[in-house]
Amino acid sequence: MSDQPDDNERREPNEEEFLRKLFGEAFGDKSGTGEEDSPKSDSGPSMGFTGNPGGSGEQSGAPSGFPGFPPGFDPSQLPPGFGDPQMMQQIMGQVQAMFSAMQNQGEATVNWELTKNAAVSALGDNDAAVTPVESKQVDDALRLAEMWLNEATSFEPIGAIGQGLSRKQWIEQTFESWQRLTEPVAESVGRAMGQVVRQQLEDGEGLNLPEEMKGMLPPGAAGQVASMMERMGGVAFGAQIGQAIGELAGEVHSGSDIGLPLAGPTMALVPGNIKSFGQGLQVEDEEVLLYLALREAARMRLFVRAPWLEDDLFNAVAQYAAGIHINMERVEEAASQIDPSNPQEMEDLFGEGLFQADRTPMQEAALSRIETTLALVEGWVDDVVAEAGAHLPSLGKLRETMNRRRATGGPAEAAFAALVGLELRPRRLRDAAALWAHLREQNGVAGRDEVWAHPDLQPDETDLDDPAGFHGRRAERQAEAAKIDDELKKLLDGGYDGPDTSRGDQG
Repeated sequence: MSDQPDDNERREPNEEEFLRKLFGEAFGDKSGTGEEDSPKSDSGPSMGFTGNPGGSGEQSGAPSGFPGFPPGFDPSQLPPGFGDPQMMQQIMGQVQAMFSAMQNQGEATVNWELTKNAAVSALGDNDAAVTPVESKQVDDALRLAEMWLNEATSFEPIGAIGQGLSRKQWIEQTFESWQRLTEPVAESVGRAMGQVVRQQLEDGEGLNLPEEMKGMLPPGAAGQVASMMERMGGVAFGAQIGQAIGELAGEVHSGSDIGLPLAGPTMALVPGNIKSFGQGLQVEDEEVLLYLALREAARMRLFVRAPWLEDDLFNAVAQYAAGIHINMERVEEAASQIDPSNPQEMEDLFGEGLFQADRTPMQEAALSRIETTLALVEGWVDDVVAEAGAHLPSLGKLRETMNRRRATGGPAEAAFAALVGLELRPRRLRDAAALWAHLREQNGVAGRDEVWAHPDLQPDETDLDDPAGFHGRRAERQAEAAKIDDELKKLLDGGYDGPDTSRGDQG
């Protein structure tokens, strides 16, 4: 038939066919099994492994040589690395694993199951199950924290049972939130990879591949290679995200440690990481645990009682990510220099310099919103815990150490920020804490907490600069909001007369 299927109909079959032609059994080549009737010459050269490296070929009468290649193939003609059977086996193992991940991810840019596995693998042996003793210590600390918080905030307890998490359990419970945070960036990276490869194959002289490899590409392969590279880029970038999450799992103290309820509406502590927080402070472990339990319980009360806050932060992150621009020169340079015998270079591409430094006005607004909101959250938690934990002997030490940690972040947080192009830092934490302390002194605990009642009336950077003028500015915001509500009501009731033109130009 002369009718040709459209791109959506033929994309997957053609991509699989191309991959089988190029990589043979590494991508499920069924030639020679009786399942396909097409001649051997139509299947193209195979880079798959059908026997032990250096052994005899499977075809009857085929001379000894490189298994899986056509009779007479001389691997010595390939560049260094390609002629080494053991090296080729390693390469094809990497390729096969990546293709398997690509097949299993469907239409998604990133195979998130593979990303989660990478996060868990990054832990190595650096993890242990929470013992019954640790579990009881966490439960006791959170129960006591809830009692102390009742006097320091008007927000009621959330009624959830706290739990201790191992590092692996922390990854499991927070992973859906990490996916939500990083997916927009991953999609941009995957598209950039496909765009660069397509340009090089269609507009340039082709990728920096050996001539023998170029000869293996079937006609019209540019689009299929670009599609393949886009998905491979997504897989590799996902693996890097997983690595970063795994490293973060070795530093965090709780489910909401970075200022977002990553583990959902659950109070959770990571006992394996908490002891290191108090090292060098000469503070008892029980006191450190209680202090961090106070922070976790306070933060979860805030997110549950101000339900709009979580979506506001995630939406701001998504708005920032939507404006991220990939440094195409870096991608092009890396794509042209990737050594096929070193699959690690695909992952090394996604590091410092991947994102352009300049930000759009929308990104600047989103970043300001993220930093201010995180500062307000952490500043409120700091003020509440300062009141609730006033009887802790080492409260001053613990509070100062935590504020420095939140303001600067650890190595894993820095690595994650470089990877996704965004730092989740409450840079004005101390100013926010001063604002909440001022509001508590002026209006009491209930008056301070009431500020969280409506998202449109939140403090902004001006309020962090001048806490004393907050109430006057808030009254102006409320009056403006009420005016808009009145005009909207008139419009809905049919009584809106249009804007006042009495002060317009008369001539």
